[in-house]
Amino acid sequence: MIRAAPGLVVALMALPVAAGLAGAFLPAFGFFPALGGDRFSLEPWRALLVWPGLGAAVRLSLVTGIGATLLSLAATLLIVAAWQGTRSFRVVTSLLAPLLSLPHAAAAFGLAFLIAPSGWVARALSPWATGWERPPDLLIVNDPAGLALIAGLVMKEVPFLLLMTLAALGQADSARRMAVARSLGYGRVTGWAKTVLPSIYRQIRLPVFAVLAYSMSVVDVALILGPTRPPTLAVQVLDWMTSPDLSLRFLASAGAVLQLLLVLGALGAWVLAERLVAARGRLWAASGGRGQALDLPLRALSTLPMGLIAAGVGLGLVGLGLWSVSGLWRFPDLLPQSYGLRVWSDQSAQLWRLTATTATLAGLSALIALILTVAYLQAGASHSVGIIYLPLLVPQIAFLPGLSALGLWAGLDGSLGAVLAVHLVFVLPYVALSLADPWRAWDARAGLAAATLGAGPWRVLTRVRLPMLLRALCIAFAVGFATSVAQYLPTLLIGAGRVSTLTTEAVALAASGNRRLIGVWAIMQMALPMLVFIMALAVPAWIARHRQGVKVA
Repeated sequence: MIRAAPGLVVALMALPVAAGLAGAFLPAFGFFPALGGDRFSLEPWRALLVWPGLGAAVRLSLVTGIGATLLSLAATLLIVAAWQGTRSFRVVTSLLAPLLSLPHAAAAFGLAFLIAPSGWVARALSPWATGWERPPDLLIVNDPAGLALIAGLVMKEVPFLLLMTLAALGQADSARRMAVARSLGYGRVTGWAKTVLPSIYRQIRLPVFAVLAYSMSVVDVALILGPTRPPTLAVQVLDWMTSPDLSLRFLASAGAVLQLLLVLGALGAWVLAERLVAARGRLWAASGGRGQALDLPLRALSTLPMGLIAAGVGLGLVGLGLWSVSGLWRFPDLLPQSYGLRVWSDQSAQLWRLTATTATLAGLSALIALILTVAYLQAGASHSVGIIYLPLLVPQIAFLPGLSALGLWAGLDGSLGAVLAVHLVFVLPYVALSLADPWRAWDARAGLAAATLGAGPWRVLTRVRLPMLLRALCIAFAVGFATSVAQYLPTLLIGAGRVSTLTTEAVALAASGNRRLIGVWAIMQMALPMLVFIMALAVPAWIARHRQGVKVA
């Protein structure tokens, strides 16, 4: 199994993406025999080009995707540069696990409830500061510029990039580099940017590309926070794809291919910008400026994204919880006049049913991904690490419609097994990313000592390495579990409406405007992965206390 793991992982990452892209490209050029398209044609592209909202949808996809990526990367690097090695930085990193466990849709709902014209921010400022006795007629959520969408994406992508940067710091000898820079009189931020950043960025480059591809083609967050007239291109493609008019499948496929081309073009432009910044950065690094005067203002500036993200997530989730149990709640009252569990009671049967489905999918996909990742890492297949990122770099909306069409043709759509398989495609990369660094950091001398006592490779793995890495294994499982819970588009398209989860139900309620219902489903969507993360931290600690001489990592 270990010898076969690298090939199996490569096949699992590459084949669904390749099949899905083929299933999108062929209808995009008119070939879909099941719908009467028996010869190639450019008609889908002509129909796409005459759609009135194409220019605005393309612009929104580019602006929101690139803007969210730039802001997320800048905030991440500024936070690390300003606070690495301090007690405050340790506090920030300790909060990454709960932030990463939060599904994108739940975070987006929380932010929407916070910044909406009748949200908590407006209530806290009314009427004493604003004079508002009623919610103002302002388009804040779903604004045409996509600012709310950018804010929602940044709120979730900064913790992910922070995690990737933390993993890279251990391999960049950052402490020694900073000590040398500080001894030469460089400020903390300037010294970090000149000595550590070049090495760090090479290691987080692929995660940055994944953030860019995701932000440009995200669907669930865009449905909650993004513009609607027109929406982003990915949301419009989904609308065409799920339309009862099957002839729109050709148009949807052309839109999916265009989304892929946009992402590839943005990645190419990003690579070009990297080279320009690197050339300018080398001149700046050689200029000799110490930047000590910049430390204080830059450290103060770095607290802004940290504070906004913490407040956005924390207050948003508290707001969701309050709405889920609120009775009468008039504007501009800061708190509800009454509380009750009526909505929870009304939804309890469906909540338990979909929670069981969600937990089954997430638990199985995370467990299978963890087993494959352990076998893959044990085999030492570092040459194929780039393949792991393939499902993260190719937009979901670009290949999932094609994969859905192939599943329909093969009679596999709408089954729990098909949804589990496609979840695994997206869960495995995150599990591998979470486990790779602790796996490499494991002290091989423990295995060598066991081998000298007669233990074979399998016994060293199961009796020495895996028990010592128990905490890392549990966290990797929790990351995979949370990733599966958050999957909206794969469940919607491959499940064909017959497999529902907490996420698909919560996002479907976004258009209803019923905040109490949304609060109930968003809280459940958040609570499930959060519970698994708590168990992932508690179980290794309990085992370490009750097994003398065992130290988990």
